[in-house]
This record gives sequence, structure tokens and C-alpha cells, in this order.
Amino acid sequence: MTDALDAIMLVMGEAFDSRFGEAWTRKQVADSLVMPGVHFVLADRHGVDNVDIDTVTGFALTRQAADEEEILLIAVRPASRGTGIAQRLLEEVIARAKMRDVRHLFLEMRDGNPAEHLYRRFGFQKIGHRKGYYRGAVGGPLDAITFARSID
Repeated sequence: MTDALDAIMLVMGEAFDSRFGEAWTRKQVADSLVMPGVHFVLADRHGVDNVDIDTVTGFALTRQAADEEEILLIAVRPASRGTGIAQRLLEEVIARAKMRDVRHLFLEMRDGNPAEHLYRRFGFQKIGHRKGYYRGAVGGPLDAITFARSID
């Protein structure tokens, strides 16, 4: 687990712009990884199967409760963006959730996040808006948008 935690933190350190206050601390990630219902997927440039822990380029962290699952974090190292890593991560998150009999998948993102087009392409639809949710952002709190999609 330490190797996975190190890989997640490496990606997190590069992927999340500190101006937005979205990145988690090492303790937050470590604490979540030992909680029941928390799952993660790692990706390298070859995909999500047999990932070389030393070359991780992206990850997704989710939390399941009953037949619902939330994507807590999804990130790709900037040098690997635009190569399909985020798409493969989302495909894998959905496939694994389906195997666990999850019926609804949720995510929350900063309003204006450029990844919104990817989520919409995967069938996520806006279901909520949280004003001032990201309080650690430079220049004041930023709104969050909640998205959901069903898994058939």
C-alpha cells in the first residue's frame, strides 16, 4: 500500500494546481485507503493493467456505499494529459463499479474544471451546485458542481 500511496501522492503533487485547494494531504489519502469501500485505480502509459508502480501517470480514488459510488479524486500527471489516461481510468472505474453492483456513480468538481467535457462524454449529468465549496482557493472560495450517472 505504501508504494501505491507514494505513486498517488507523486501524481497528486503534479496534477493539482495549488491555486484551487483541491489536492489532498498524504494523511488524508492514507487514512482513506484503509477505509472500507474505498477503491483506487492506478494507470501508467500502457493503461490500467499490470501497472508499473514506478511509472504511474494517473490514478482514481473512489468510495462506495451500498449501490452508490463517488469518484473522490481523479488525476493525471500534466506530461501525460491528452494521451487517453483519464479516459482509461474512467472506463476502469465504471467497469469495477459495475462488477460491485454499483448502480449510480457521482463526482464533484470545481466549477470551470476543464475535465468537465470528459465527464459529460461518459454520460455524467449535472445534478447539483455548491456555492463556495472549495474554500482553499486563491482569490476566494470556488463553486463545486455535482455530477451523476447511472450504471447499467
